[in-house]
Amino acid sequence: MKYLFIDSATTNLVVAIIIEGKITYLYNENDGNDTSAKLMPIIEEAFLKSNVRPQDIDKIFVVTGPGSFTGIRVGLTVAKVMAYSLNIPAIPLSSLEVMASGFDEDVTALIDARRGYVFAGGYDRNLNVIYEDNYVLFKDSGLSGKFVSFDKFSFETFEPQLDLIKIIKKHEDDEPVNPHMLNPNYLKLTEAEEKRLQDERN
Repeated sequence: MKYLFIDSATTNLVVAIIIEGKITYLYNENDGNDTSAKLMPIIEEAFLKSNVRPQDIDKIFVVTGPGSFTGIRVGLTVAKVMAYSLNIPAIPLSSLEVMASGFDEDVTALIDARRGYVFAGGYDRNLNVIYEDNYVLFKDSGLSGKFVSFDKFSFETFEPQLDLIKIIKKHEDDEPVNPHMLNPNYLKLTEAEEKRLQDERN
């Protein structure tokens, strides 16, 4: 089986080709806010270096959030177009679960959502959910334990360790999602939506 993996939800852009359970191409770099410009060239390079054509892909695994609104949209758009045009099954994944995938202990993955809020999800060594992905005010969340994050916080966090083979093995038999129903999992309203609701209340 040949799989394409796309994660553009955080500052760490990840693109991988997995063939018969082995990673043949991996891009895993902190690209800041440059995802929209880099994603397609990296995917093209992935196919070229793995000697794989887009139509050879059996499944697309794409991270749907939470994280950067723009980054999520970019990755999802690419996945949806490929899945629809080439009739490739698409499997949505959580960015927080991906961040927790490389640890052999319970961890809570965090993404800075600004103003003291975080996106948080807790997982054990087998990626069973301990704490459902959520959008919470950190100081009132009661969260504790080992935190992993690409972002900088005032408390100790550890760099996420990604185990793409582990996460794909867990989800490769998941029911594929119709490309038209492959939606972002923002976990919160966009700032524009929040402003509109505030204006309506006023």
